Amino acid sequence: MALRRCWRFAAVVPRLLWNSTVLPGGRSSVSSLVNTHHDYKHTELLLRWFSSAPPSTDVSYEQLKQLLSCRKAVVIDVREPWELREYGSIPGSINVPLAQVGNALQLDAEEFNEKYGGEMPQQTDNIVFTCLAGIRSKNALDTAISLGYKDVHNYLGGWQDWSKTEQQD
Repeated sequence: MALRRCWRFAAVVPRLLWNSTVLPGGRSSVSSLVNTHHDYKHTELLLRWFSSAPPSTDVSYEQLKQLLSCRKAVVIDVREPWELREYGSIPGSINVPLAQVGNALQLDAEEFNEKYGGEMPQQTDNIVFTCLAGIRSKNALDTAISLGYKDVHNYLGGWQDWSKTEQQD
């Protein structure tokens, strides 16, 4: 059994390396492998067994727009308040500056609402972090994961992508 598993994995590794693409931050995407391999469940299991990388947490503009329209996510903008005043913000987002994210996510619901003017996300809620360009929001995502939040995402394009795409529509 173990030999068969190793043999199957040996056949997948070259394809994994050949079909993977490098994403910002040095991570690689194996979606092309999953899309071309005929045994999706087997491939997914292999990727879970032999990958140390977490599943992708990035969301696109379109995905964020859909989450907002369905009210299926809490969007937290981790920029400083002056940045929101100067540049603007994503409608429906809650401003929690990056330096305060760790403490904010440990407040009780009433304190969070008083301080940040929005509903406190639960550990099982879908949370999307955003900032100007997606760097600080990744740090906030890591903080939320360390506090036990499960369904957290990063809007990689941040406010720059949002405002540019909104102007085009």
